[in-house]
Amino acid sequence: MQDQATSSIAASSLPSSSERSSSSALHVEVKEGMESDDEIRRVPEMGGEAAGLGVSATGPVQPSGGGQRRRGRSPADKENKRLKRLLRNRVSAQQARERKKAYLIDLEARVKELETKNAELEERLSTMQNENQMLRQILKNTTAGSKDGRK
Repeated sequence: MQDQATSSIAASSLPSSSERSSSSALHVEVKEGMESDDEIRRVPEMGGEAAGLGVSATGPVQPSGGGQRRRGRSPADKENKRLKRLLRNRVSAQQARERKKAYLIDLEARVKELETKNAELEERLSTMQNENQMLRQILKNTTAGSKDGRK
């Protein structure tokens, strides 16, 4: 449903064929840095045939054998391409932020797990050191007692 609304908004923002051919189409009304989030997210429909206009995104449809080649793009095409690029960049940046957040959450969980394991190992080491010290003391006492008994 949202895609249909976006498509209808995008289609309404495209200039008509008469506007494209007029010199006023060269004037871009959107100033750099002044676009709202909605305007930047809006991606115009590129296929005019779908709307029943019989006009492609680059102008009137020309036969393929015409041999006449377009040099450069119209300002409307450049603006459409820029808007699409901006949208792709925004989506890509959002995905990167989400991946980074998931990665950080994973790292934090791993840090917690390793800190717990480290605390357990430190306690185990301390217990074993104490046990080792007691065993050495017992060994020292038994060897000292046996030497005293022989003399």
